[in-house]
Amino acid sequence: MFKKPKLSFWQILHMNVGFFGIQYSFGLQQSAVTPIYDFLGATPDQIPLLHLAGPVTGLLVQPIIGAMSDKTWSSKFGRRKPYFLIGAILCSIALLAFPYSSSIWMAAGLLWILDAGNNTAMEPYRALIADKLNDEQQPLGFQMQSFFTGFGQTLANLSLFIFPMIIIGKTGSLPSWVYASFFLGAACSIGSILWSISKTTEIPPSAEELKKLKSKKQQIFSPLFEIFSAIKDMPKVMWQLALVYLFQWYALFCYWQNSSKSIALSVWNATPATNSNAYAEAVSWTGLVNGWYNVVTFLIAFALVGFAKKYSAKKVHAFCLLIAAIGFLAFPHIENKNLLFFAITGFGIGWASMMGIPYLMVVADIPKERYGVYMGIINMMIVVPMILQTLSFGYVLKYFLNNHPGNAITFAGILLLISLVCTLFIKSKKETVKLQ
Repeated sequence: MFKKPKLSFWQILHMNVGFFGIQYSFGLQQSAVTPIYDFLGATPDQIPLLHLAGPVTGLLVQPIIGAMSDKTWSSKFGRRKPYFLIGAILCSIALLAFPYSSSIWMAAGLLWILDAGNNTAMEPYRALIADKLNDEQQPLGFQMQSFFTGFGQTLANLSLFIFPMIIIGKTGSLPSWVYASFFLGAACSIGSILWSISKTTEIPPSAEELKKLKSKKQQIFSPLFEIFSAIKDMPKVMWQLALVYLFQWYALFCYWQNSSKSIALSVWNATPATNSNAYAEAVSWTGLVNGWYNVVTFLIAFALVGFAKKYSAKKVHAFCLLIAAIGFLAFPHIENKNLLFFAITGFGIGWASMMGIPYLMVVADIPKERYGVYMGIINMMIVVPMILQTLSFGYVLKYFLNNHPGNAITFAGILLLISLVCTLFIKSKKETVKLQ
């Protein structure tokens, strides 16, 4: 049986640098897209539906790309790397075009392209960790991605705080600082992916695996058949994780869509309609607050590796969800803008876990020849709750939460507590075998 070589810390870091650019882009989506919709005249109950691009493209793109990359091998380009590059090119083009949005629907259309590019690049990254790293190094590999998630999203959110202070005025329909943030994102996306591609070699398939790949003629619907087959054979632990993700990711979309509005009301008592200048200041401060939770994420990401080895991935994730829930429950009641950093620290800890620890709970149960498709299916577990949220939350917000963003974030905190309970019921192979 082939034994994977042990990689150095720096080899694992170089392999994951591309995740930085991907997550810079996601950081802009989380913190900048809703304010852009606001600037273009969207109403509060339209916002969830306008964010439908993220979950739908994730649902369609990631599992298909995963299934395709499982069946791909090129001696020149590798298995996963071609998809990194295609995704980064799409993402960079969308980021360059986004600030020129002249209407809500133009911005929404570009968001679809941006999300498709991000998902194309991101899915193979999860599979690459499982491909290249042995059981001992997988925790470091997945948490390295958590580190770069925090780092990339920190830079994205800091750009939303810093650029409005130094780049004044409007260009077209949007503030000029939007152009700087998105152009920097385009450079980070393509640059970081090219770095990883140039520094990383993939493990070639064995002669037997290569023969098997060549013997299977791929047709246009082959990836779909592979996805349905994989779902049919899916390990029980992945169904348990799906329940955790149902509540967890519904909650996160509630936060991302409402954080700037909540801060504007609780601290500045402003909306875009009543005081556009104060609302713009709140958006800028939200960038700083969200930047801080991502700082917390990349500071704590590697520490969670040690805790997962000592206490189990399940217990670590449950604890991190508790801390995040407490932060969300406090968030909308804070009137001092500086105290928001204490509340969002909890989410920073939770986010560090969400980006890496759940993969440790299931990777031992996944057959190696299906790493790509199962990592894509895990993403389906993320985006299905997001689709449910975008389709249902406008109604919930309007008729049950009084169209109040603070109530939306409180609701998110309650959902995280439910997710915590579901986490405690997960049982996987690694629960009984201590990580080395």
